[in-house]
Amino acid sequence: MSNIDRIQISTQLEVGIRLDHFLTKTLTEHSRSQIQLLIRSGKILVNNKNCKTGYSLELNDIISILHPERQKELSTITPEPMNLEILYEDEDIAVINKPSGMVVHPGKGNTSKTLANGILHHFNHLSNLNGLNRPGIVHRLDKDTSGLILIAKNNSAHNILSEQFKNRKVKKEYYALTWGLWEEKEGQIDEPLQRDRKDPTRFCISLNGKKSITKFQVYKEFQHCSLMKFFPKTGRTHQIRVHSANLGHPIFGDEKYGGGLSKTKGFINEYSSAYKKLMLKFDRYGLHAKKLEFFHPRSKSPIDFESKLPEEFVKLVEELDNLIGY
Repeated sequence: MSNIDRIQISTQLEVGIRLDHFLTKTLTEHSRSQIQLLIRSGKILVNNKNCKTGYSLELNDIISILHPERQKELSTITPEPMNLEILYEDEDIAVINKPSGMVVHPGKGNTSKTLANGILHHFNHLSNLNGLNRPGIVHRLDKDTSGLILIAKNNSAHNILSEQFKNRKVKKEYYALTWGLWEEKEGQIDEPLQRDRKDPTRFCISLNGKKSITKFQVYKEFQHCSLMKFFPKTGRTHQIRVHSANLGHPIFGDEKYGGGLSKTKGFINEYSSAYKKLMLKFDRYGLHAKKLEFFHPRSKSPIDFESKLPEEFVKLVEELDNLIGY
């Protein structure tokens, strides 16, 4: 039996947009040509009626998407019991404090023990707008970054939250330990980012890239490191890591962007040895998604959450304080 998803047009911003254009942005796992084919074949309906691909959306329209292969596709991701730290949950959303070391969703080389596997086991209903291997996933954090992750339990909530991220209505605050002392104690980085052509797992500054903005503030300084607050206004992959590294301050423990073990060299022996031991013990990025503020998809009221720095992060900061005596 077919499985059906429904999306309601609930804001004036969506009114007047072509049906195929709207769904191309919403159903990111499908290309525009695939979506047009689904519309023409009757797999996508508006108010339970067949529509043309260029149909102009109206307020309160209900788009129905038929997924006859849903059960077969779902078998590719296995629900797994996990001890998730759920900070908040209601009928539309959940907020989870993700530990470092956990991948957000399955991908090449990571088919199990991801956050997606865990939430698929824990929650009865999750959105699928980001594809069937990313149930409920509205945004993501890197594997070795800890902190707040927002989960959508239905497609309506997911759609509204995605628009907030897209329109920069979501306020985010990260704590990060970076190498070096910053000349400016606060400011803004406005440098476009794109995927590195030589290494597709990296991103780089490029005039041809997508607009990327990060505000920063020095929170605390150590001998050779700084504890920072970052406020990303856009949500590009690796944004904080690349922006910080580009200014000569890579994230502590971030090997990919120059903040790894090679950065522990060049100091006097006592410092080099101490930093190497601390980094090997820490075994993650010095990056934590601490605060998240957005408008609840149902009530439309502002709602915010905060996550404490993980124990290993607090311990690292304490040990860096003690290194000043060298």
